[in-house]
Amino acid sequence: MKQILYSRSRIIEALIHIIGWGIVFGFPFLMMTRSGFTITWVEYLRHGSVVPLSFLIVFYVNYCYLIPRYLFEGRINRYLLLNVLLIVCVTAGVHFWQEYAFQNFIKGSGNERRHMGPPKWIFVLRDAFTMILTVGLSVAIRLSGRWIQVEAARREAEKSRTEAELKNLRNQLNPHFLLNTLNNIYALIAFDTDKAQSAVQELSRLLRHVLYDNQQNFVALGKEMDFIRNYIELMRIRLASNVIVETHFDVRPDSRTEIAPLIFISLIENAFKHGISPTEPSFIHICFSESHEEVRCEIVNSYHPKSETDKSGSGIGLEQVRKRLELTYPGRYEWEHGVSEDGKEYKSILRIRY
Repeated sequence: MKQILYSRSRIIEALIHIIGWGIVFGFPFLMMTRSGFTITWVEYLRHGSVVPLSFLIVFYVNYCYLIPRYLFEGRINRYLLLNVLLIVCVTAGVHFWQEYAFQNFIKGSGNERRHMGPPKWIFVLRDAFTMILTVGLSVAIRLSGRWIQVEAARREAEKSRTEAELKNLRNQLNPHFLLNTLNNIYALIAFDTDKAQSAVQELSRLLRHVLYDNQQNFVALGKEMDFIRNYIELMRIRLASNVIVETHFDVRPDSRTEIAPLIFISLIENAFKHGISPTEPSFIHICFSESHEEVRCEIVNSYHPKSETDKSGSGIGLEQVRKRLELTYPGRYEWEHGVSEDGKEYKSILRIRY
């Protein structure tokens, strides 16, 4: 794909050059009017084509050789000196040719009158100045092309860096998710081995999603919701009777809306970690909805913060969510989260726009 785009850009660049120089070489014919000014092909070859040809030589000697070889390498003094020599030589050649062609034209016509009009040095200075402008045009085009290439390379590097960072965050999420789940299973083993065995089976299904689908940049929303349902069921296994978990999924089961994998799981993990108390009544309400504009995740849970000695999960989940949102959905998400004023409830609302 990149090769095709590069080839197209080269073709467009060549067409622009051809059209531009076609206009320059055809300019004498554009000046022909009904008032009597005409030019023959012989006169054009003798006089009208030599100056545009000199501009073409100066332009492409700079464009193809001097600019990349000297200017881009920082050898500015050498570049300026070579351009002075180039302009002097080409200007001298042009005016020697014009003098030779003019003298032959005078002899051929039998008109021996001396040259009338402005001094010849004015035309020499005019052509030299125009060649300097041609050099400037060549430099401007080359520099703009180089800037475009550098900018494209910078965007590609930024894209690669972003993809690498996202991959790194996803790879961090795998052990984080596994650590939290294993902590739950470990707690189950102590008082209910049958539930612990069921939890291990649920975990194997979840890991299939984590290990394979998580390697993609995006997955179908319906598939992600299936994973979240299974995860919530796994968490239910270890819950006591004083905990109420309510879920609502207003998402089509076959939804093909693309979403970043595991973008919501840390929010749900956080709800189960800080929303459950072994002694006090607790609740977790989880709601997902999909519209034609956005995906909405709302989680409300009772707030029972863990002590400083509880390091399960290492607290890296929510920070990863923020980083992934910034990298994957810059400017296209809203995330409101925090503890209520009475300190008894924690709410997290995440909206992701398509």
